[in-house]
Amino acid sequence: MKHVKVLGPGCKRCDALVTMVKEAANEYGIEVSVEKITDYAEIAKAGVASTPGLVIDGKLVHAGGLPKPDSISAWLAA
Repeated sequence: MKHVKVLGPGCKRCDALVTMVKEAANEYGIEVSVEKITDYAEIAKAGVASTPGLVIDGKLVHAGGLPKPDSISAWLAA
């Protein structure tokens, strides 16, 4: 199971990223647990200066804006 964290203040882009991750996981049959992190101290600690940020299995893979769905699939498959 992949452990995914979406880091951001809870904006529409953050919610959209959660949806994108879940859709990519369902499409490829990958089990994920998705956690939303809204605490600014935790976001900064993860090294995210621009939200939303995406952490998969402890590794920051994206920050700022929405990534392409193909990128999310590749990160989840890795």
